[in-house]
Amino acid sequence: MFLFAKPFDFVNVPGVSVKGKRGLRDFAVLLGAVGLVALTGCREVLNAPRPVSEYATNTIFSTFSLSPKTLDPQVSYSQGESVFVYLTYEPPYAYHYLKRPFTLEARSVERVVTPEYFDRDGKALPHNAPASSIAVSRYTLKVKSGIFFAPHPAFAKDETGSYRYHNLPEKTAASLSSPLDLPYKDTRELVADDFVYAIKRMASPRLVSPVLRVLGEHMPGLIDLSRRLEKKEATNRPTWLDLRSEALEGVRTLDRMTFQIDVKGKYPQFSNWLAMSFFAPVPWEAEAFYANEKLKEGNITLASWPVGTGPYYMAVSRQNREHVLKKNPLFHTVLYPCEGDQNDEKEGFLKDCGKKLPLTDRIVLTIEKESVPTTSKFLQGFYDSPEITRLDVGQGFMTAALDNPEKGKLYEERRLQFPKTVGSNITYLGFNWLDPVVGGGKTASQARRNRLLRQAVSIALNWEEKISIFNVGQGMAAAGPLPPGFFGWRPDSPASFNPVVYKKEPDGRVMRRSLSEAKRLLKAAGYPDGRDAKTGQPLVLNFDWQGAAAGSRAYLEWVTRQFAKLGIQLEIRATDYNRFQDKMQKGAAQIYVWGWLADYPDAENFLFLLYGKNGKVAYGGENASNYVNPEYDRLFETMRYLEDGPEKARLIDRMISIVQEDAPWSFGTFSTAVAASHHWVKNLKPTQIIQDRLMYIGIDAAEREAAVRAWNRPILWPLGVIAGLIVLFLFGVRHVLRARARRKVSSRSAP
Repeated sequence: MFLFAKPFDFVNVPGVSVKGKRGLRDFAVLLGAVGLVALTGCREVLNAPRPVSEYATNTIFSTFSLSPKTLDPQVSYSQGESVFVYLTYEPPYAYHYLKRPFTLEARSVERVVTPEYFDRDGKALPHNAPASSIAVSRYTLKVKSGIFFAPHPAFAKDETGSYRYHNLPEKTAASLSSPLDLPYKDTRELVADDFVYAIKRMASPRLVSPVLRVLGEHMPGLIDLSRRLEKKEATNRPTWLDLRSEALEGVRTLDRMTFQIDVKGKYPQFSNWLAMSFFAPVPWEAEAFYANEKLKEGNITLASWPVGTGPYYMAVSRQNREHVLKKNPLFHTVLYPCEGDQNDEKEGFLKDCGKKLPLTDRIVLTIEKESVPTTSKFLQGFYDSPEITRLDVGQGFMTAALDNPEKGKLYEERRLQFPKTVGSNITYLGFNWLDPVVGGGKTASQARRNRLLRQAVSIALNWEEKISIFNVGQGMAAAGPLPPGFFGWRPDSPASFNPVVYKKEPDGRVMRRSLSEAKRLLKAAGYPDGRDAKTGQPLVLNFDWQGAAAGSRAYLEWVTRQFAKLGIQLEIRATDYNRFQDKMQKGAAQIYVWGWLADYPDAENFLFLLYGKNGKVAYGGENASNYVNPEYDRLFETMRYLEDGPEKARLIDRMISIVQEDAPWSFGTFSTAVAASHHWVKNLKPTQIIQDRLMYIGIDAAEREAAVRAWNRPILWPLGVIAGLIVLFLFGVRHVLRARARRKVSSRSAP
């Protein structure tokens, strides 16, 4: 410690004197030693947010911006929650991590089943029976043996066989910060009743499951159960709503490991629902345990502390601070895939073929509310990926690299990875079919005129340019409503090529049709150079916009320029989102931009957006353009009941060709999912469909630790320089003082 005192008493260090000539020498040696340490550096990383040794462990380190609202599998429906839900719970089915089109595989049940069909009298029907004759589709699912819930206090029993913690004393419950603080934990095997119990939970008035109404249309008895439970709650509200004794029509347990689900009519897409968390099993013991009011007050609930059979369990949950997932020690055998998409082997996605999942022992997610510290710590190697649960963070880095060459050079030096895939969504510009100018038309001549106008606009709207300007080149112009990765999309199909908007050059290149071709269509529609041929008045179209959207001004200017290329004047009618929705519901918008994110990877989930009986005005559905084409509707009603195969592919091709010709949408863009990670992160294949993807990700921990140490060496040489300067200063002071002393002695000696 430096102590400033009287001259020559600057330092107080045992064994070191600073008085006199010897003192200065000792002090100089001390400072020299400090400088030497500074110049040789330091082995420890001083700025690391955690001990450096942790970076050598088999752990994923990443961030989040907001803690999940709920991790209840029958309630959760947001992207930010999905990573926790799908890593701690297991629905009956899952999607193959690598194969495209997306392919279902069994996860907690033995196999992906083909349903049995029955008529209204309960008579069995053949698999190829017409959909109109099928009253019930029955799914019989057998649970895999040897699957156990992650150890949890909810299963712990005492010596008498009674549950230890289902009636915790208030004082004990109030003292807990985590259910895992309780000393005893246990488990049990997954059985059929756990799935049946979970399905009943969708009807619970205490949960308000977001899919109750949707699934209630397909599952007999689900809405009736919901109404019965509401009445029960109104008359007698127990602490725990025990659903075990509640009957649910169409859902039953056949034996310990087998259960059945009845679905109304024929509904092939129900198989995709079985891959969603809503059908993940929940043990009744968990609800009984969490029913304690004091636990609820401490946020110790199923919404925060999952009880599942997934590859991980929640080990630490500190709201808006940190969440830690640890490998479930009882997780059953699930192996990394050995086959995938056509480029997966080339890109290294098959190197972990046959390894037992999950590939990491722990996932640590830390709160970072600001982007700057997140990016900084990521570049220092402290995070493997910024917000690894999101699929858009890579785009920000790519933008930064283009704007700043120095950043681009740094990213290259750090060997950052930006894996990307085409997303399972679409953003499109829609025309209101009810509008007299851009809609379907009430007469044949009007229909033709309006169709030519829509086709002209579709050519002029250069979505490739939009991707280049606003999305850093990341995205794909859509040829139709169906994105890649879905059954029905093929490189040689209408889904990948729109002949109305594009043409193929002799060399095979696909090019957007020229502006002159668009103008010829516009002239044929009766609007030469953007003016009405009869009145001479300019063509003015109204564009309704969600005014609160980010980056609106630049985007709206771009859209306006696209129409101006044809001489069409665009009136922007920006409103808040609620007002916009209201106008869409009433059919008051002429032209608009909207989007859709797939609920499940079936072509039906996109093609239904243009199904006439799904019109927003007439039926309150998701057909925002209110598009109607009798042939399209007829084909859709057949296609929706088909399993994936040649016949379904043929109908999809024809339906897409119809809407390309009719052009109710300018098909817009499919976004690109772009992640960001360090080079030691393996198998990161971004996708919006597969929610348990972190179980497939591997980490080269040794490489990460080495990088963290190399990139974060403390810069201590300035201390050495300062020490040297102090030494020089002290010797200078010594020289001055000795000179003064000599002068004093000389003056005293003078006669």
